Amino acid sequence: MIAILKYNAGNVTSVKNTVERLGYQCIITDDPKLLAYADKVIFPGVGQAATAMEYLKAKGLDTVIKSLTQPVLGICLGMQLMCNSTSEGNTEGLGIFDIEVKKFPPDEIVPHMGWNTLNIKGSKLFKNIPTDAHFYFVHSYYAEMSKYAIAECSYILPYSAVLEKDNFYAVQFHPEKSGVFGEILIKNFLEL
Repeated sequence: MIAILKYNAGNVTSVKNTVERLGYQCIITDDPKLLAYADKVIFPGVGQAATAMEYLKAKGLDTVIKSLTQPVLGICLGMQLMCNSTSEGNTEGLGIFDIEVKKFPPDEIVPHMGWNTLNIKGSKLFKNIPTDAHFYFVHSYYAEMSKYAIAECSYILPYSAVLEKDNFYAVQFHPEKSGVFGEILIKNFLEL
């Protein structure tokens, strides 16, 4: 069973549609027992960091997520909340990845919205994905460069676009909106 984390953030339905299109059954839940029982957990998100973290803490999901031992994939806001903190509302994150999330410089065009390529360092997530593949981004905050980065992107400045640590994976872009290569990435995650 694939569990998609339900919390105070959007975009869970398009992730669910992609997972089901790939032939997997999934549920959208904020039940800690179902999350712990799931084969894989997807932590998607579009929204505001502080209110999302408030919801996670109120439901005890902040400690549940950190304790998961199965593969976990954070998407966009999900990725940012897996870091130590984000400057969006000075929000403390889960600390899975020991890095900070910062706002793009205000004198540039923000948010970073549209298609971009990655500098891929290698991972099972990128199996059957060419190095010139494009992915769809929509974000005003970025994860700083890090030893956990398995792919980097450049928009205004270089930043960590994909993170990996133990059973935790995270992507800044939206694979569910990134066409065929986004679907391949989600499939690769589900097959880990």
